[in-house]
Amino acid sequence: MKQIRNFSIIAHIDHGKSTLSDRLIQAADLVSERDFKDQILDTMDIERERGITIKSQAITLPYTAKDGKEYTLNLIDTPGHVDFTYEVSRSLASCEGVLLIIDASQGVEAQTLANLYLAMEHDLEIVPVINKIDLPSADIERVKQQIDEDLGLDPENALLVSAKEGIGIEDTLEAIVTELPPPKGDPQAPLRALIFDSHYDSYRGTIIHCRIFEGGVKAGDTIRFMSNNATYRVEEVGIFKLVRAPLKALTAGQVGYIIAGIKTVSDTRCGDTITLHDRPCEAPLSGFKEVKPVVFSSIYPIAADDYEELAVALEKLKLNDASLSYEKDSSVALGFGFRCGFLGLLHLEVVQERLEREFGLSLILTAPSVQYKCYLHDGTALVIDNPALYPDPSTIDRTEEPYIRAAIMIPERYMGAVMKLCLDRRGVNSNYQYLNSNRIEITFELPLAEVIYDFYDRLKTVTQGYGSFDYDLIDYRESDLVKLDILVNGERVDALSQLAHRDGAVERARHACKKLKEEIPRQMFKIAIQGAIGAKIISRETISAFRKDVTAKCYGGDISRKRKLLEKQKKGKKRMKMVGNVMIPQSAFLSVLKTDTD
Repeated sequence: MKQIRNFSIIAHIDHGKSTLSDRLIQAADLVSERDFKDQILDTMDIERERGITIKSQAITLPYTAKDGKEYTLNLIDTPGHVDFTYEVSRSLASCEGVLLIIDASQGVEAQTLANLYLAMEHDLEIVPVINKIDLPSADIERVKQQIDEDLGLDPENALLVSAKEGIGIEDTLEAIVTELPPPKGDPQAPLRALIFDSHYDSYRGTIIHCRIFEGGVKAGDTIRFMSNNATYRVEEVGIFKLVRAPLKALTAGQVGYIIAGIKTVSDTRCGDTITLHDRPCEAPLSGFKEVKPVVFSSIYPIAADDYEELAVALEKLKLNDASLSYEKDSSVALGFGFRCGFLGLLHLEVVQERLEREFGLSLILTAPSVQYKCYLHDGTALVIDNPALYPDPSTIDRTEEPYIRAAIMIPERYMGAVMKLCLDRRGVNSNYQYLNSNRIEITFELPLAEVIYDFYDRLKTVTQGYGSFDYDLIDYRESDLVKLDILVNGERVDALSQLAHRDGAVERARHACKKLKEEIPRQMFKIAIQGAIGAKIISRETISAFRKDVTAKCYGGDISRKRKLLEKQKKGKKRMKMVGNVMIPQSAFLSVLKTDTD
């Protein structure tokens, strides 16, 4: 066990975690130059396209240190985006130490601090790494000062690295061996293993990713999950290289996988403890804190026949993404589906893309909303996350919406634009502090509903990509909420209904009507698209009808002949409108969610 090191790499988004992981893997000779590709641990297409890490990935690196000893380094790579903090906390539960990466040109940012606190909660050894020292804008002295003042770590121990150029990689590997502690645990004790991730293989069933804290496990053992007492016979154990590498046994301190022919997907839960059936341990390990979704949206299959496939796909996806929560839901317009909870809007987009790509489904999503609290006159308190469940306004005493405390770090020159953005989104209680001569941190209290739509995109736009944003929920506050309905040809479309603040309802309704007008195809009759609060229409767009030129045969003659023909056409259109049915394409549902970026 003294030759094992379990460590994680944590950082703010875009500070170079994946690039450093690539260099460490290359230094361990796990991949030939021919087979190497950037972001080698990011296995999903969506991660490569967006250049972000979504899933934490584990890999075992062999390393011969300067003292001549052979070491086994278990690296668990983590995401940096605020929506995937839960992935980071799960990875940290399986480690003894972390490399905290800081960009030499950007310095300490919001997620750098958030991830540092997560590592401190798990009582891990922290080694600061200053990355991107090859950049012309790198300011190493300033970053060292931030490490000392903002993070409270010793800047003299910070490693100077350029992952892109391969500078300082040998020093990093040596620091992992010398600075980080080996794992503790008794190999002779009963088995205690923590499940930190899992994924589904259509040939082998559920493959469990786990960290062995005590004891050992080998093929042929019967294991038991402590949360539900389900038992399975182990078929194979091993470690993660770039492909799965089977071993005879996994012992205390190791990170690896267990295959036990688990076909019942719901038996496997992240944070659960595995023990041996015939020699169980006394108490389970403390799992992860329960994750709280903040954004809710309903997912429906475009074809009603795909409902069962969607149910199976969500169950398999939850194995690989424990922060996703869902329950059954139904809609008049869209049939049966699922109401899902997400950690943010990026998380929502990623889940939608994964369902479509990995499981071949065609989906419609409803407008995302947050959880509101409604207090009725009779004293009943309701939690509403679906506009369809919003009670009759005459019965409501008051409504409350969730507020967040947003910490936004930006270069000083963008302060005015960011202040305006936050104030437009009903931000209150602002204050700011200078982190150094030209970087400031602005703190705002904002309604979560104003943030989930496009706040992050707008922030990136007004700060030219330099703004970083982190938030946490603080409390619920009284708010003037209304239910905004969208009517197409006089019919209410419940999938497009949304809850909004009264001040922004008109603008939201106009935006939805305008987008729908662009997406819904023209018919032989006029289509009215209206936004309404209760019975009051607050916005309208009209899609004009296709028209035949009925007056073409009237050349010359009395005007009354033309009028007669036009009146006859008008009556026909009116009759058609009464029986006509407007099909709303899938793109129209998605366009309402997208905001104008211009």
